[in-house]
Amino acid sequence: MTRLPLWRRPGFLVRRLHQIHSAIFHEECAAFDITPVQYAVLSTISLTPGADQQSIAQDVGIDRTNVADVLSRLARRGLIRRQRGEADRRATLAWLTPEGETLTRAMLSAMRNAQERLLNPLDETERDTFMSLLLRLIDANNDASRAALGPAKVERAA
Repeated sequence: MTRLPLWRRPGFLVRRLHQIHSAIFHEECAAFDITPVQYAVLSTISLTPGADQQSIAQDVGIDRTNVADVLSRLARRGLIRRQRGEADRRATLAWLTPEGETLTRAMLSAMRNAQERLLNPLDETERDTFMSLLLRLIDANNDASRAALGPAKVERAA
C-alpha cells in the first residue's frame, strides 16, 4: 500500500495508534462499560486512596476539569466515594468503594489483554524499545501539554 504523506507525520501516527488502542480497549473491556480514562482514574485511586483531584489529574495526565467530570461519573455509578479534605476544605479526595475495587480488579485481565493485543506485532525487544522511546518522548515534551504529568511521573513509570 502506498503511504500518504500523513504516514510520515508522527502526530498523525500517534493519534491513529491511540484510535486503534481505544477500539481494542473497548472490545476487551465492553462488559464493564468503562472508558480508558475512567479506568486510569480508578487505577490511580486504587494505588493512592484518598488522592485529591489535582494529584489524580497529574497522575493520569488530564486537566482538573476533566478529572472532576470523570469522578462525578464514577461516583454516580457507585464506584468511588468523595469527600472534602480535612486539612484543606477546598480539596476533594477520592476512594474506591467496594464495588469500585471489585470492578477495577475484574478489569485488570481485560485491560492486559488490550495492551497485549496492541503490542502483539512487536517482539520482546521491540516492545521494550517502543516503550522506552514513548516514555522519552513524553518526558521531553511533557511541558507542552495542557495537562502535564506531575513531577517525576514519567521517570517513575520507566
